[in-house]
Amino acid sequence: MREERGNPPHQSDAGRRESDPDIGCRSVRKAMFWAGMPVASEETRHKDGAGAFRRVKLPRERNPQQMSPADDAGGSGVAVPDDGTTVYDLAANCDFDAVERGELYHATVNGVVDYGVFVDLSDDVSGLVHASNLLGTYEVGDELVVELDEVRDNGDIAFAEVDPGEYEIEEIRRDTHDVDGLADVIGDSVTLEGVVVQVKQTDGPTVFQVRDATGIAPCTAFEDAGVRAYPSVGLDDVVHVEGRVETRNGAIQLEVSHLEALEGDDAEHVREEQADDLAALAAPHDPEPLVEWDAFEKLRDDLRAVAERLRREVLEGRPIRMRHHADGDGICASVPMQVALERFIEDTYEDPSAAQHLLKRLPSKAPFYEMEDVTRDLNFALEDRTRHGQRLPLLLMLDNGSTEEDTPAYRNLAHYDVPIVVVDHHHPDPEAVEDLVDEHVNPYLHGEDYRITTGMLCVELARMIDPDITEDLRHVPAVAGLSDRSEADAMDDYLDLAREEGYDERELRNVGEALDYATFWLRYDDGGQFVTDALNVDCDDEERHRELVDFLATRAERDVDRQLDAAMPHVEHERLDNGAHLYRIDVENHAHRFTYPAPGKTTGKIHDRKVAETGDPVITIGYGPDFAVLRSDGVRLDIPEMVEELKEEVYGGGVSGGGHLVVGSIKFVNGMRDSVIESLVAKMAEAEIDEELGSSAAFVETEE
Repeated sequence: MREERGNPPHQSDAGRRESDPDIGCRSVRKAMFWAGMPVASEETRHKDGAGAFRRVKLPRERNPQQMSPADDAGGSGVAVPDDGTTVYDLAANCDFDAVERGELYHATVNGVVDYGVFVDLSDDVSGLVHASNLLGTYEVGDELVVELDEVRDNGDIAFAEVDPGEYEIEEIRRDTHDVDGLADVIGDSVTLEGVVVQVKQTDGPTVFQVRDATGIAPCTAFEDAGVRAYPSVGLDDVVHVEGRVETRNGAIQLEVSHLEALEGDDAEHVREEQADDLAALAAPHDPEPLVEWDAFEKLRDDLRAVAERLRREVLEGRPIRMRHHADGDGICASVPMQVALERFIEDTYEDPSAAQHLLKRLPSKAPFYEMEDVTRDLNFALEDRTRHGQRLPLLLMLDNGSTEEDTPAYRNLAHYDVPIVVVDHHHPDPEAVEDLVDEHVNPYLHGEDYRITTGMLCVELARMIDPDITEDLRHVPAVAGLSDRSEADAMDDYLDLAREEGYDERELRNVGEALDYATFWLRYDDGGQFVTDALNVDCDDEERHRELVDFLATRAERDVDRQLDAAMPHVEHERLDNGAHLYRIDVENHAHRFTYPAPGKTTGKIHDRKVAETGDPVITIGYGPDFAVLRSDGVRLDIPEMVEELKEEVYGGGVSGGGHLVVGSIKFVNGMRDSVIESLVAKMAEAEIDEELGSSAAFVETEE
């Protein structure tokens, strides 16, 4: 609110600005602005709707001088009884419709001429107080109380000074406008009230992103080129903004004439007034799942909680950094989420570049959140906070994030209070991660397992954020399931759903292979439109998608065949005590390096070939100097448990790793490889044969 004012002085204070003739000229021009414009009647001019005004009572102002009209005022000054009255203070964007005959108003001198002074009641209401209607003498910047005297035929406005005696102030404000209706009032002066969710200093203006109950609008305030406007206003402040709606480069923005932070009851009133609508805006949708699946229903409430959390973070202006495993299932999880969140951001923000700044999809090669990745992410986040006035981001982990190996990175984020949300289907370490994450969705936490892939979960999660994305996603769960070799009960239904979209099983497998191949060469790049086209999500050219998948899948098949031709002669075989076949290969020395497929996938392809050849329970180990990749069919290995046992049994082994029952990876120190591998093989020989249990999770793409 504006500074409370007492009775206007008749002489300027020593520190007042000197008279500026240019200001007087500007005031004349502002007065002439009304020429030719329709003038409201002398009756009440308060409007309904977007252009309405409301009165805000300010604390009582007392006039200790109890002034009367000056002797030389020609008897034209209007004395007000000493028992007090109300003086109205127009907000900056009020127009003449807010002025009523017979009411008293605060005015500021904006020009001095021989025949009187020009005054401003607001940015859009100016007029002349003729010398015959003045009670004293004034300089530019001085304040006085006036009432409407005359509106001339040409639209010029005349005021008369008034001595109000003792008075109280009421501010008249234009009723606040909703963000989602700004497109309808381009060129108009409006008022917004809401919460500041971002403050960005550009080379020109300061941009305040202000959120009300309907959306978020950029409010640009100019102090000087590159100079922070309204430096006392920051993130989470409730603000009252006045300005004109304009467009810049096709985007809507509010050009600020006045901005102030509300405090106390005023701020709380705005928060309470918008709370219900904001909660409704953050609430997720509740579409029916693509297929009926009892196992999924156990996770539905958890997914709804994540959807609401993500939508609310977008409304709070918090960026989201999406980390996902760089494989087929990880892509099937992250791309639908990326598109759904981008659409929600675009629907919420008037700034068309908001999604670009608020959302990043970042692939991870490792099956856990590496210190290298978290260090890079934190560095970028801290830079963005400084450069763009953003909050620190929320970390969304997809198809990763449930294991103890993730916890060092999580603890690093905890130093900066970065919230963490995990959606994963790998065997979790709940005790290790639960205190470090805000939301954790994992089928194991509900008695289910890896057969519910992260891609399947995130398709439904994306639909809770934006159900309009459904038609783009109907084939995606089948791609995710085949990429991760899921044997879930719902796979047949997902395959049927994909067939309705024109995909047979071979084509779906090719999509998964194309994604694996693309992400291998992209490495740490998200692939952008290239990846979304390959998956056919948010793709505008079906033919291009088909041609792209055919090309990538054909290249992948060629490279796999070349790799197996080199590796298969070096595969070692033995029969374990439990009857399972064990195949081993040193992928470091007996496979092509730094090309597709990576050691993990090479091991998987060898395993698939041996399963097809034997038809018996098979375990395959692909190892390098400090890693081993494991896969089994027909043998209940429980790889996470084996890793924990090896940590205790192999002294100095530096063992770490994890995975599922039948697929996983292990890391160890170079010099202890033989000890770790032999201890591992001994455990495999004692493992239970379960011929219904097959490899069903994507293979770890180990780069070593």
